[in-house]
Amino acid sequence: MKILVTGANGFIGKNLIAELNNRGYKNIFKVTRDTTINELVNYTREAQFVFHLAGINRPLSIEEFTDGNVGFTATLLNLLKEANNSCPVLFTSSIQAKLDNPYGISKKESENELFYHSESLKSKVFIYRLPNVFGKWCRPNYNSAIATFCFNISNNLEIRVDDPSIELNLVYIDDVVQEFINALEGQPTKAEEFCEIHPVYKKTLGSIVDLIYSFKKSRETLFTPNMEDEFIKVLYSTYLSYLPKDNFSYPLKMNLDDRGSFTEFLKTTERGQVSINISKPNITKGNHWHHTKNEKFLVVSGTGVIRLRKIDTDEIIEYFVSGEKLEVIDIPVGYTHNIENLGETDMVTVMWVNEIYDPKRPDTNFLEV
Repeated sequence: MKILVTGANGFIGKNLIAELNNRGYKNIFKVTRDTTINELVNYTREAQFVFHLAGINRPLSIEEFTDGNVGFTATLLNLLKEANNSCPVLFTSSIQAKLDNPYGISKKESENELFYHSESLKSKVFIYRLPNVFGKWCRPNYNSAIATFCFNISNNLEIRVDDPSIELNLVYIDDVVQEFINALEGQPTKAEEFCEIHPVYKKTLGSIVDLIYSFKKSRETLFTPNMEDEFIKVLYSTYLSYLPKDNFSYPLKMNLDDRGSFTEFLKTTERGQVSINISKPNITKGNHWHHTKNEKFLVVSGTGVIRLRKIDTDEIIEYFVSGEKLEVIDIPVGYTHNIENLGETDMVTVMWVNEIYDPKRPDTNFLEV
């Protein structure tokens, strides 16, 4: 299939083309500001589907709204008509098409051009009145609050929020791209004359800013965001895409002693925490048990033995572990346990525990295995 994409270098265009390529759509005509009219003529003759994403939203003068939105839309549709090409056209309009402002008026007039085109050529048109779209590759400090917040906060720049109670309707770029591909493949989500993106997130500016600041602080607290919340999950992914190139990494506090080290890695409020334990050769760590706290040990490098004993018996259970054969050892409650490095190199163990350590209720009782 030959696909024409206007606004190919824009935020939505880049994401759409990347995913089209992932799915095997390789014959894509990319229309940008540098595309000549002759190239556009050739593209409109051959295109079998058109994604019309190009538009003006931050002009130097109001007239640019008409020229860049209505004018270019009319040019594109006229070229399709001259080529007698009735291929489907998908158009990104805006929820502002309902409003009486220059941008909204230009989008509404563009919609009318498309409806007329559909009637005259008997072609399918898919019009999406998009709310605020967010995600990777969106230009910060331009016309996206989320892109600006993510970029500025991750780069230690100030942000401005005049009214934190303002509510935004938001859609995530991956959901937009998926819906556009659904339309390409003949299965758009349509409600009467317009198509829709789902889900739509309704969030206040204040709540968004608080979340993004919490993402930044998570490097210090080690608490990961709540990935069960779909909005938090996609907002966190968006935030990470704006990290400075020299700030992808961050240090962890290693608790060092002559036995090795113990380093907390990740914490969650609902699923406990993960830590990295390094034991030097011939070192034994542990010799304690828990009432309710439970753990999982995974040796990923080195060799050793994990010993367990139910506290009211003399029987010692041994599991010999190695980074050569990854296996998880569950540590049941009521069993005192330790781990010994039997090798000649450091032994590295990934340790998960079902709850965050609470010094007021440590639930850790020392007892030799």
